[in-house]
Amino acid sequence: MRPEKSIPVDIGIDEKSRKEIAKGISHLLADTYTLYLQTHSFHWNVTGPMFQTLHLMFETHYNELWIALDLIAERIRALGQFAPGTNTELSSLASIREKKGSIQAEEMVKTLVAGHEAVIKTARKIFPVAERASDQVTIDLLTQRMQIHEKTAWMLRSLLEK
Repeated sequence: MRPEKSIPVDIGIDEKSRKEIAKGISHLLADTYTLYLQTHSFHWNVTGPMFQTLHLMFETHYNELWIALDLIAERIRALGQFAPGTNTELSSLASIREKKGSIQAEEMVKTLVAGHEAVIKTARKIFPVAERASDQVTIDLLTQRMQIHEKTAWMLRSLLEK
C-alpha cells in the first residue's frame, strides 16, 4: 500500500519534470530487468563448444545488471516516484521482448547484443528531459549505463566475427 501523505521532494527539480524523468527511467528499469532475465536464462542454458566462456561471461553480465537494477530503481525513488516492481508493470514498459524455447549459443549472443543496444536507445531517449531539468544525477546515471552497455554490446559482437 502506498502512503497517501509524504514529505514533499525539494531537490531543485520541479514535480512535472521529476515525474517525466521517472517515467523514462522506469522504461530503462524495465529494459534492464528483461535483459537481466534473458542473460541469466542464457547463463543457465548455454551449450556447445563455447560453453565455459559464455557461461562465465553471462554470469558477469547478469551480476552487473542486477546491481544496476537497484541503482535505477533508487533514482526513481529519489525523484519522489514509485518504481515499477511487478512482472506485469515491467513487461508492459519494456521494449525488449523475451525469447522463448531452446536457443543456440550464437543466437543467444545475437539476442543479447540487440538487448544491450535496446537499453542504450532507451537511455538516450531520457537525456532531453533530464537536461532541460538540469538533472545531473540522472544524466550521470544514464551516461554510466550507456557506457557499460556499449562496451558489453561491442564485446558480444566480437564473439560473432568470423
